[in-house]
Amino acid sequence: MTPHTKTHQLDTNLTLQTPSQTSLTIHTQTLSLTQQNDTLIESRLTFQITPELYHKIDTQALFNLKPELRGNLTSGEFLPSPNIEITASLKPDLLPHLTPHLEDVPTYLKNLSQEQPNHPLLSTENWLALQVKQQETGYRTFWDYLTPSAMTADTINSEKINDAIFNFFKDWTDANLSTMGTEVISQALEEVAKGFEEWVDTNLSSVTEETISPIIDEMVKAFEQLADASQIQDIQKDDSIPHLFDTVVKFFTKDDWSFTKLKGEPILRMAFQGNKGNWTCYAKTRVEQSQFVFYSICPIKVPKPKRRMLGEFIARANYGMIIGNFELDFVDGEIRYKTSIDVEGSALTFSLIQRLVYTNVTMMDEYLPGITSVINGDVSPEDAIALIESKTE
Repeated sequence: MTPHTKTHQLDTNLTLQTPSQTSLTIHTQTLSLTQQNDTLIESRLTFQITPELYHKIDTQALFNLKPELRGNLTSGEFLPSPNIEITASLKPDLLPHLTPHLEDVPTYLKNLSQEQPNHPLLSTENWLALQVKQQETGYRTFWDYLTPSAMTADTINSEKINDAIFNFFKDWTDANLSTMGTEVISQALEEVAKGFEEWVDTNLSSVTEETISPIIDEMVKAFEQLADASQIQDIQKDDSIPHLFDTVVKFFTKDDWSFTKLKGEPILRMAFQGNKGNWTCYAKTRVEQSQFVFYSICPIKVPKPKRRMLGEFIARANYGMIIGNFELDFVDGEIRYKTSIDVEGSALTFSLIQRLVYTNVTMMDEYLPGITSVINGDVSPEDAIALIESKTE
């Protein structure tokens, strides 16, 4: 029987719970319920969040947005506005919770939010993010490649999961490994498909996001090794081709960072969790200039009325800085810490990258509370800097 989908228009706020037991309020737009043979096989929730809230979701990998399960970000980076839209699917084993309430699921979820806030249906970890987008910019996740019937509450279709893995990696390699020939990619994908099919046949009961994630992570590394080999061959053919970016990728891989390569750019995007907060980082190579730059992006945008005051804070912070400096964009209020190096005529080594990266994130972590205090009006820039520097002496 052909699946039938009914879509409910919501336009209301819904409060969910994160793994750390903190509340996360999202603005829901639609809820789509798909049935086949009178059985609910999928529930999709589409909601909007601010870019600031997405930063939290991104860095904490809420809604199962693990880096290794994400596809490639298209059409640039997410901007400070407008809102970001996420479509997520409920884990199959929780669908029976909705079955008795199919006539009015939106009301049921709203009542749950008020009466049973810790219900499994309201946990961010029980929803699998499928797509994340902001206008033309966005990405798909591995879960979006799965058909609803691939994993149900009762059965797991290994063939359909195998197809999802294959298609996910085909798109991944097409975007990331442009140096690999079509024949090499096809052969590698066939091996991945065969290996994963054998794995699924013996591990059907454990096919979850926790078990698929490390498998995909290993596949990514395998493809990157193939790409590295291809790049090395190209470099050997033409010694004039710089390979700074290759060195940077190898460093972050060896140092066990999870990262995403920006399509068409020699830039890596990653999240960092400090003692005082979490934020997004970028590792950028300027190949023609033989330069490497690392940025920590402050998770807080400075409101326009506070930017002059934060300008003073940054000027005071930068005075005496030896490695790196803070920067403030007076147009959009973004603060970032930058460390960089020019290696023309020499080599970019792992030790150099390590020093720049960890000095960078340490500085952002030390000064972030001061930035927050000045924005909130709790303290003057002068006093905020004095307090920070007194702790580091």
